[in-house]
Amino acid sequence: MKKKENHIELIYGVEDKPKMLTQILLGFQHIFAAFGGIIVVPIVISAALGLDAKTSTALISSSILMAGVATFIQSRGIGPVGARVACVMGTDFTFVAPAIVVGSKFGLAGIFGATILGSFIVIILSFFVKPLMKLFPPIVTGTVVSLIGLTLLPVSIDWAAGGVGSSDYGSLKNISIALLIMIITLLLNHYGKGLISSASILIGMALGYVICIPLGMINFSSVSEASWLSLPKIFGHGINFNLNVVLPFIPAYFVTIIGTVGCLKAINEVSEIKSEEKGIGAGVLSDGVGSMLAGFFGALPNTSFSQNIGLIPLTKVASRYVTMMAGILLVLLGLFPKFAALINIMPQPVLGGVGIVMFGTVAAAGIETLSRVKINNRNLLIIATSIGLGLGVTFRPDFISQLPEGLKMIFSSGISTGTIAALVLNLILKEESTKSCEIGDINESIA
Repeated sequence: MKKKENHIELIYGVEDKPKMLTQILLGFQHIFAAFGGIIVVPIVISAALGLDAKTSTALISSSILMAGVATFIQSRGIGPVGARVACVMGTDFTFVAPAIVVGSKFGLAGIFGATILGSFIVIILSFFVKPLMKLFPPIVTGTVVSLIGLTLLPVSIDWAAGGVGSSDYGSLKNISIALLIMIITLLLNHYGKGLISSASILIGMALGYVICIPLGMINFSSVSEASWLSLPKIFGHGINFNLNVVLPFIPAYFVTIIGTVGCLKAINEVSEIKSEEKGIGAGVLSDGVGSMLAGFFGALPNTSFSQNIGLIPLTKVASRYVTMMAGILLVLLGLFPKFAALINIMPQPVLGGVGIVMFGTVAAAGIETLSRVKINNRNLLIIATSIGLGLGVTFRPDFISQLPEGLKMIFSSGISTGTIAALVLNLILKEESTKSCEIGDINESIA
């Protein structure tokens, strides 16, 4: 694979196939990075709907299982379905609000009916990606990638402090562990050779796990209570197909389509491959197919996970065979809840230590893309306004608290807010015909 100027040379490109042991280790690394996001949505929905322990456990296991199926399809590709890049899939927080609205009136049967019906919207729109692709030049892509990293950084900081709502939030112990794991990860990644460097995130988390055991930070009770085997059932909770259940899901699906296009463009960028309409369309189609299958097997809609993008430039591994393995491992974890429980009890400060590095790396990758864009007045305004709005909503979510529910769902994510702002500004602010101004010239004119 040809190396691009200003890019870090990858150890494994998209089509490179590491040895089986390497695939497994790097696959687990992706799982550790995504697992919290995969399970948090069903946990929040279960709590909001007051589901019993057995039902909520089944919902979590199904979400893990179907995230694995969707990840495998997206990475491997089956016919026209799948972008065939290193993309990890799972359900997204965008679907929490509509799922609670539908679930409170129609139960789980309504949620899964909406998941299946809404997936057809994604499938249909996947064949019209060309106009979407034109909306994502480097100025937009770089801004979106930067926002993905920047808006996720507060999540990693919360993890490092012990997790939102924890009694010891921000304690010296939590922050010390997070900083220790962050330093270990950085040293392994920078000075390690071969697999040591590529698996630095996984090694850092494993060491953190071991360190936290004697400190009494890990409770194994949930592991002992979890069952050994959990088999998925088609329509195990019933199904409800009607227009009323799908309406709240429509805005969420539109948001995740935009997010998937942005994520796939970002993955292609850090994987050093060209973004093509066919590949992006196949990736969006995979979103739709993965969501449809999820509805059949009692899980929530699937979409691409932005946090895993940071693993590619950090580990220099863009192989889709690694995320295919991650998908297989997720399926196994979904079938065997005890193994899923072991990962689920990973101490928050450990995740925070590696999360700061990962999400910071994503932001840096976006900045690197923007460095190749001419910084004239127009482009500077697009970058500044989009990042300003995206971070503003992230840091001050109450800003949109009085908006109608549909708009709140669209703009509740800093990534979607910033992405929409970048898309709109790129369309309405015309390219300057005169010679581009450098940043210094702009500063002089402002002064």
